Amino acid sequence: MNYKIDNLQYCKWSREVFEINHQAGLDAVHVTVVYHEDYDEFLERLKEWDEHFKNNSDLIFLGKNFSDIEKAKKDKKTAIFFGFQNCSPIEDDIGLIGKVHEHGCRFMQLTYNNQSLLATGCYEKNDSGVTNFGREAIKEMNKIGVVVDMSHSAEKSTFDAIDISEKPIAITHANPSFWHSAKRNKSKDLLKTLADSKGMLGLSLYPHHLKSGTNCTLESFCEMTAQTVEIMGINNVGIGSDLCLFQPDTVVEWMRNGTWAKQKNFGEGSKSKPGFPKQPKWFEDARGFKNLETGLKKTGFNDEETNKILGNNWFNFYKGIN
Repeated sequence: MNYKIDNLQYCKWSREVFEINHQAGLDAVHVTVVYHEDYDEFLERLKEWDEHFKNNSDLIFLGKNFSDIEKAKKDKKTAIFFGFQNCSPIEDDIGLIGKVHEHGCRFMQLTYNNQSLLATGCYEKNDSGVTNFGREAIKEMNKIGVVVDMSHSAEKSTFDAIDISEKPIAITHANPSFWHSAKRNKSKDLLKTLADSKGMLGLSLYPHHLKSGTNCTLESFCEMTAQTVEIMGINNVGIGSDLCLFQPDTVVEWMRNGTWAKQKNFGEGSKSKPGFPKQPKWFEDARGFKNLETGLKKTGFNDEETNKILGNNWFNFYKGIN
């Protein structure tokens, strides 16, 4: 059985988005539920998702483990898996990790760009690594089945997380820095270590992470994919598109500033890019998975390898989530 999985989207959720993902044949999507929200605000986001599930039950349902991906394939629906792009919902209470898991959280970034109570973000000048609280949080996440996600984390912190975690971690949405030196893209050494620990990388289609941005070609992206597979192996690479369909530009300000800054601050490397960039023509939304399939095969991947990248690798990774 072959699966199609996009392991990161943060869209303005609506029936239109769910229909697009259905048309793309996505069996599972890892969705960002919160960025900077605390636990109570997370509960408010859950109410919104309850409405989405109720009003779109013919298209989506809440996924909690890999068997739900199998169910989604069988029922021709999309399993939605919850994730956090920051650790803010657990506040400073390790007991809340269990609570968010009960509510469906299966992925949590230790930090979003800046220093958190758990680790250092990629926009900080000094990377002090995973904190004492972070070490305890990782142990608890391993125990109950929340994946450690280091997509927005700094390099030492990410190496620390790989070393501390007894289970494989994920970088759900990023690209290699040898291809494009975006602040958040990852070094070759880090990707090799991630793969050696059986961790997963989700390649991002967000233009700021792409060589030539919006003008990135399908050929360039697929060639980068082939080079990444040479480093990490065929079983450790998937897609985490980071699609932000229909989000207003004001959301970018909130994503980057959270509640800690008053002036507009778009971060080093993106100060002149205040709005959401346009997607490449060949991946304007998840229906671009078809173009990815064509491009990967043209680059030299066979059917089995292409299917691994487009979803089967993520499916196997989900098997390791409690």
